[in-house]
Amino acid sequence: MSTRKNRAFYAAQPSTGRYHPTLALSAIAVALLAGCGGSDAGLPQLTAAQPATLQSCATLASSLALPDTRITSSELVAEGGLTATGVTTPIPAHCLVKGKMKERTGPVDGAAYAIGFEIRMPVNWNGRFLYQANGGLDGSVVTALGSVSGAAPVAPALVQGFAVLSSDAGHGAPTPFFGLDPQARLDYGYQAVGTLTPMAKNLIKGAYGKAPDRSYLAGCSNGGRHAMVGASRYAEQYDGILAGNPGFHLPKAATTQLWKAQQYAKVAGKDASGQPDLTTAVTPAEFKLISSKIVAKCDALDGVVDGQVQDVAACQTAFNLQTDVPTCTGSRDGSCISAEQKGVLASIFAGPKNSKGEALYTGTWFDPGIAGANFASWHFGSPATRDAGAVAFIFTTPPSTVAAFSATTGLQYALNFSMETDYPKMFATNATYTESPWSYMTPPNEADLSPLKNRGGKMIVFHGVADGVFSPMDTAQWMDKLQANHGNDAGAFARLFLIPGMNHCSGGPATDQFDMLAPLVAWVEQGKAPDSVTAKVRGAGANVVNTELPASWSANRSRPLCVYPKVARYNGTGDVESASSFSCK
Repeated sequence: MSTRKNRAFYAAQPSTGRYHPTLALSAIAVALLAGCGGSDAGLPQLTAAQPATLQSCATLASSLALPDTRITSSELVAEGGLTATGVTTPIPAHCLVKGKMKERTGPVDGAAYAIGFEIRMPVNWNGRFLYQANGGLDGSVVTALGSVSGAAPVAPALVQGFAVLSSDAGHGAPTPFFGLDPQARLDYGYQAVGTLTPMAKNLIKGAYGKAPDRSYLAGCSNGGRHAMVGASRYAEQYDGILAGNPGFHLPKAATTQLWKAQQYAKVAGKDASGQPDLTTAVTPAEFKLISSKIVAKCDALDGVVDGQVQDVAACQTAFNLQTDVPTCTGSRDGSCISAEQKGVLASIFAGPKNSKGEALYTGTWFDPGIAGANFASWHFGSPATRDAGAVAFIFTTPPSTVAAFSATTGLQYALNFSMETDYPKMFATNATYTESPWSYMTPPNEADLSPLKNRGGKMIVFHGVADGVFSPMDTAQWMDKLQANHGNDAGAFARLFLIPGMNHCSGGPATDQFDMLAPLVAWVEQGKAPDSVTAKVRGAGANVVNTELPASWSANRSRPLCVYPKVARYNGTGDVESASSFSCK
């Protein structure tokens, strides 16, 4: 995407598979490093991590005295298959340690709190530590496998030899009620990462006889937010940061979700109780219709008609919702949408504004991936469930009470939320909640990453263009600001990759299976800056098949993911299904 087109852009506005981990990792490394190029001359160069062998495991609980830490178990796990979220991955023999930090009783709600964690340390270690930042409201210690890149990654960090940490970010259940506790808010926002990281490094030192040579922080969604906050707050602790579909402006995005519910309610039918049924506002057939019209107008802009829209910027000018999608003159049957629906969708894609016309959150892009089921679920299901509770308890000062929130439904909370009077509460403080939700949830000085840059650290951000909750346009604008603040040379330490068609962290008609961790390691430890990363579809034979892929696509389709603002363009010859036939321009 050229600079000129970029300016115009803003103006326009799982099945189970098995494989041999060593062979798979070798193939991935070769493929990914082939897409890396460039160097960071003049910047501090970091040497590669050195491997080591596990020295102790079962005795860690009795042999280590870590401040404010209680190790609850430590056991050696044999090599074999590990099943997490329905996917079985062959994993190496490793030491699994579980524990808690900062155990306490909340002074406001009287609930028990602690920062729960698990860390998996392979017997044959590559010398690297990965903090696996988890998504959503956290609240549970998910398996520390290190699946932090694209959908259903075939070589998670543990398989690659990393010691991997996972945590619940300071509260023990994935519900929003922890927002009543001031410290739990801060732990969820950023302090859990700062508390756990030194402990994890000391634990690793006790297990191997040496601390990690290189440390990485990675995650998607709220995990991507954790990563971006970590790049700003904890640059001295990490050599590499990987942030996927980052919700780095999460309080604004969550309140926007409530506003979306209000917009969709204008064109939604009623359910049996007389409440708006948001799923009727725009049906799957209607989203599919809009998607097909986007493809019809924008497919060829990247040089080939292949069912994918790579040139997202040009598409925003080429596609017009009002004129390119038929307007219903009669009943809705999936072949048209009504004028009222067009008005609602135009508003939603432009983003919310207050009564003064001030933008409250960034709009988003028209992309074929809006036909993805994941996109619709964020627009219709999420506002009444996770977003209503999160806003009420975590992103508002003071938080709601359980009694008051329970007296209504999540949908009613969303529909009654005021972008004029309730929205500003994300910036508020009081005597009990002394740090605002906006402050503890977002990266301070987000356009200035000088500490990370100056220590030679590197950062990769990726974002699905059809994300239904966190605006990819917001992330692109952040990168533009980062570039401007760093003399248009931010690419020396931070790079953004947009994934056309991909929904929130995965899904949609997209090449959404890729590994960004290996290129990040190569950049950090070898100075090989990634100019592109090869991504594949999850067709037949993949470890988790993507059922939303168009039938006309090859099950092995691949594409280069390009450093923003470049676009993958067809070379004019070669197999249309192969990444080698495309170049980033």
